[in-house]
Amino acid sequence: MSLERYQVLDYTFKTKSEYESALNDLKIIETLKKRYNLNNQQDLIGLYQELQNGTILFETIVGREFDDKIYTTVDEMKKNGDWKENSPVLHVKKQTGEKKKNKNKKITLDDLDENIKIEVLKVLKKKERIRRFLIIALSIVAMISFGYFSLDYYSSWKLEKNTEQYTKLKERVFSSETNKEFVVNKRVDEVEIPDVLDQYYSLYQLNKRLAGWLKIEGTVIDYPVMQTVDNEYYLTHNFEQETDKNGSLFLDMSCDIISRNTNLIIYGHRMQSGKMFGSLELYKDKNYYEKHKTIEFDTIYEEGTYQIMYVFRSKIFNEEDITFKYYQFFDAYSEEEFNSYMEEMKNMSLYDTGLTAEYGDQLLTLSTCDYYEDDGRFVVVAKRVK
Repeated sequence: MSLERYQVLDYTFKTKSEYESALNDLKIIETLKKRYNLNNQQDLIGLYQELQNGTILFETIVGREFDDKIYTTVDEMKKNGDWKENSPVLHVKKQTGEKKKNKNKKITLDDLDENIKIEVLKVLKKKERIRRFLIIALSIVAMISFGYFSLDYYSSWKLEKNTEQYTKLKERVFSSETNKEFVVNKRVDEVEIPDVLDQYYSLYQLNKRLAGWLKIEGTVIDYPVMQTVDNEYYLTHNFEQETDKNGSLFLDMSCDIISRNTNLIIYGHRMQSGKMFGSLELYKDKNYYEKHKTIEFDTIYEEGTYQIMYVFRSKIFNEEDITFKYYQFFDAYSEEEFNSYMEEMKNMSLYDTGLTAEYGDQLLTLSTCDYYEDDGRFVVVAKRVK
């Protein structure tokens, strides 16, 4: 089957089953648009409530994208005070004439036989114990949840404050003379180590594992990038080397910022708070890409600006799988090999940016988790333009 048959809207699907699921989602969306006028507030609320009830299940990103837009629109309505969700109306038939009197006498415990009364009291006591147990259990769950969310909020708050502090340190530019007074060029494997850039000198003195700084204008991505010989370490540690569930952005241990690989790979958590690479998946929308095409990544030795070329979904494959594994692409040793890698990523890309790279270009890859499938990854690839 040709590639065009796997295309639905702006999305490309690898298999026929995914393609058919996407077409099915599209049919559901078209049906909903016929039932609801999305320009009418009450219709929009009705659609939102139907989606919230879970009666409509989308299978692919085509449906989830529509679902996200409805939720985002309603969320904006709520923030702007336009949300007027109707309370359910209880219809009660009016009674004519006098109410019928209850001819049956109300029975109390005192009216019951003694043996029956004892059994009823046992049942009531048992129900009361269950009620108290549920109250205690729910209270404990509420306390744990509150503690978790408080910890999560504190973690996000601390990350934001620390990042502000690191940014201020970055802005404390030392003169090159000050830099050279403390940093002496050395040689490792006959490769000369350049001077650390003045703007990163203060941060580098705090943590020698600093590899650079990544920033995407107009997003929350504005963080230091770390590197160690252990790719697991900065999944759970911050710049100050404290245990932190946010972790840090970090460069793959196989990357070399001095001799410079063909491709540098930076990893980061996809935090629900939006921190780290939590907002990277927004690039699935081409309109978002159009507004955020440029990435600034400086190593501690040189500044760099990159233009985004490819945006795609992938996964961590089994070692024996014979397929393109973007996370193993660090160097291309021939033009043919480089072009092969570019073709693989182009075919995987969610949309066409009109950009590509040539052998000899320097690349930058940003990678984070993607819950689209098991061990899924969301990837953005850019080439250096200056």
